[in-house]
Amino acid sequence: MFAAGTPAGTVIENTATVSFDLAGTSLTITSNTTSITVVERIDVVVTLQSAQTLVAPNDTNRALLFSVTNTGNGSETFSLAIDSVLPGDDFDPVPALPSMYFDTDGSGDFNVGDLAYNPGVDDPVLAADESVAIFIVNDIPGTVINGEIGFSQLTATSVTGIGAPGAEFTGQGDGGVDAIIGTSGGADADVGEYLVSEVQISVFKAQAVSDQFGGTQALPGATITYTITVEVTSSGTATASVLRDLIPTFSTYLANSITLNAAAVSDATDADTGEFDTSGAPTVVVRLGDLTQADGVQTVIFAVSID
Repeated sequence: MFAAGTPAGTVIENTATVSFDLAGTSLTITSNTTSITVVERIDVVVTLQSAQTLVAPNDTNRALLFSVTNTGNGSETFSLAIDSVLPGDDFDPVPALPSMYFDTDGSGDFNVGDLAYNPGVDDPVLAADESVAIFIVNDIPGTVINGEIGFSQLTATSVTGIGAPGAEFTGQGDGGVDAIIGTSGGADADVGEYLVSEVQISVFKAQAVSDQFGGTQALPGATITYTITVEVTSSGTATASVLRDLIPTFSTYLANSITLNAAAVSDATDADTGEFDTSGAPTVVVRLGDLTQADGVQTVIFAVSID
């Protein structure tokens, strides 16, 4: 079953039969066969994947991640556009050159290996239900002040065409069938936010697996050790910093496995810097306190077992 519906170009046929007895003989009469070919519906959804992104004055190449999904029922080519001059924000981010990239390695993090998007040359061609991850990249003006917000938008537009739902593009669908504009109008957009913060924090999470046979396979019963590093990378103070990490589904927290900078943190809610919180969804909580760049890297480690 396709989420986008029956694929464009599919032929739907139907034949009826009537059975009856005539003078003791069973007979069957077959109707003519009706046939119809499914046309292409053009639809697309753009979805922001990034949380609100913290930035500082004069930052460069700050990326927001989006997904573009072909929600139609045929293969479709989409053009992409960035717009960083939008109403309702405090400042206008400045599109970098280039300003849009494919998340080539699928990491979700903008890096030097990601391929720049060249409009009209490498417009993404997406099969029905297929998605592509896209970064839009902006520079931050030097005049911004703490607490200001800037918007930036990614738009994906069908190359076949746009219009009111039901608009028809004769013969321009897959295999020469007609293409019909769906509820999206053939285009969609979503908006990401940059927040100017006097404090910039880097958070990175790594994992290591050790199984019960001395290997590193993710078997039921194996242990996953998570290491999270937190570091202030700018001037200013991150006041009352708290790390929270939800225990993943299909795993169980290993009791008394939390450490902060190699010092043990008890599971109980007590006077130390953290706990294993079971009041809601099981969560590791570590209070890092007031952090500055001078405090360096803060390292939290805990472990779970695979169910």
